[in-house]
Amino acid sequence: MGWHDKIDNTRTELRALNGLIPDTARAFGALGKAVKEGGTLDFKTKEFVALGISVAARCEPCIGLHVEALIRAGASREELGDVLAMAIQMGGGPAMMYAAKTLACYDELAARD
Repeated sequence: MGWHDKIDNTRTELRALNGLIPDTARAFGALGKAVKEGGTLDFKTKEFVALGISVAARCEPCIGLHVEALIRAGASREELGDVLAMAIQMGGGPAMMYAAKTLACYDELAARD
């Protein structure tokens, strides 16, 4: 299954969860909006932070969604590489495996856009 399909499946699963717990989903969405719109860091930088955490935490669905957002924000492959290097430094061997997945995700999604 390619990354586009993985992201579509993640969104389908999240819609089902949101339907089950709408108050929690709205609250989490409001939190996400508040942290991405406020503060001193720009959106792309905040998405890079989220991606680094996603790699270190080994959350494949998170990786897909944050890479997609970063491509829309104009992130370069080289910028992604810097973030992946930091994630590997913080997360060790397991993070290195997910960093490789992240690069594959970026390459696949960037090629389509």
